[in-house]
Amino acid sequence: MMVRHTFGKAERLKSRKSIDALFKEGQRFNMGSIRVLYRPVAQPGIRVGVGVSARQFKLAVERNRVKRLLRESYRLQKQILAPVVEHCKGLDVFFIYTAPAMPVYSALAPQMEKILTKLNTILAKESN
Repeated sequence: MMVRHTFGKAERLKSRKSIDALFKEGQRFNMGSIRVLYRPVAQPGIRVGVGVSARQFKLAVERNRVKRLLRESYRLQKQILAPVVEHCKGLDVFFIYTAPAMPVYSALAPQMEKILTKLNTILAKESN
């Protein structure tokens, strides 16, 4: 069966309340130039948000490009987190790009794969 690599509205982390709760109560780790915040939630499914510092990237065009690259690299590799959905009810995740240089997709994709694999192992340990 063909896997659909979509990133729909239900998968986006948009609620200000949810984002604030994630920043206050969520756990975090850094991998390379990306900081990851995550928090298991009662709502089913995985919701993802992305952010970039306006200090690092002054122009909105550059920030939007970085966010687009982050979303795209997640979208194509989100099946790595599929077992997490089966174990825990839901998960909120936020990716923050912290490096001052503009990323290249070819470097961002393997980094995202490592992040999702690490997140998968962390959540598997927590659920056991």
